Amino acid sequence: MLRVKGKNMAENDYVKMGAYHTVDLELNRKFSITKDVWDSVSLERLEFACDVAQHADLAAVVMQEGLSNVCLITPAMTTVRAKIDVSIPRKRKGNIAQHEKGMNKFFDAVIQAIIRHINFDVVKCVLLASPGFIKDQLFDYMMQWAAKMDEKKVLDNKSKFVLAHCSSGFKHSVKELLADPNLATRLSETKAAGEVRALESFYQMMHSEPARAYYGIVHVEKANETQAIELLLISDELFRSSDINQRKRYVKLVEAVKDYSGTVKIFSSMHVSGEQLGQLSGIAAILRFPMPEIEDDDKEDGHTSD
Repeated sequence: MLRVKGKNMAENDYVKMGAYHTVDLELNRKFSITKDVWDSVSLERLEFACDVAQHADLAAVVMQEGLSNVCLITPAMTTVRAKIDVSIPRKRKGNIAQHEKGMNKFFDAVIQAIIRHINFDVVKCVLLASPGFIKDQLFDYMMQWAAKMDEKKVLDNKSKFVLAHCSSGFKHSVKELLADPNLATRLSETKAAGEVRALESFYQMMHSEPARAYYGIVHVEKANETQAIELLLISDELFRSSDINQRKRYVKLVEAVKDYSGTVKIFSSMHVSGEQLGQLSGIAAILRFPMPEIEDDDKEDGHTSD
């Protein structure tokens, strides 16, 4: 449920004019949003966000003993669709039956979450990740269970499961998986990995050719003036600024880059890569050609990047 608070601007029988009111937006409850102007970024993001499951072509199940998060990953966000937390009895010398029973209960819960929340018609790859051998145990258990139950959804998509290492069963481990070079081949078809690669390319460019990599709105706008931006990385948090003129500024920049065939990748603060971009002011760009004069101009003016 999403709660929206604001001042009533229209006379009605229930809320006085000018009074503050709260509206609850719930799942499957219709509502209308009215704006004088819908910019291209808002419309694109709204359409994409309406149904995450229909756009998420990558899923990740990160786990540790007794804890698992089943996530759907899009270029815009990492969404936790299910969290499984099961108490596992410790192994005791000469008696591991209770421990095994607890692990089987945990695996059953994870499998049901996978079946319920992952649309295999859309998802191209499902990462099963954990420290140690828990991922291997889950995969073997799941395949045996699927064969016994004749669960076609699992059996027909066996090739989509990829086993990988991660440090924990918490959501932040997804970042490790997307950045793992050993998984690059399997993730190459997914959009989410592209966002991570774009950010890594920016960091590499800063190191190898710093005159082609800039961040901060002032530097990026200077590059845009000469249509030099090859790849624009921008956080959606900037489009939520309380300053309308600032929002228009960023929308204008995005539209300009697209107009001269530049690539725009919009990151979300809900995505692990978006958090990293936020540390770089939320906006960065890789240029088509070096522009050292951008940095030189700042030195002469005594300014630094916003």
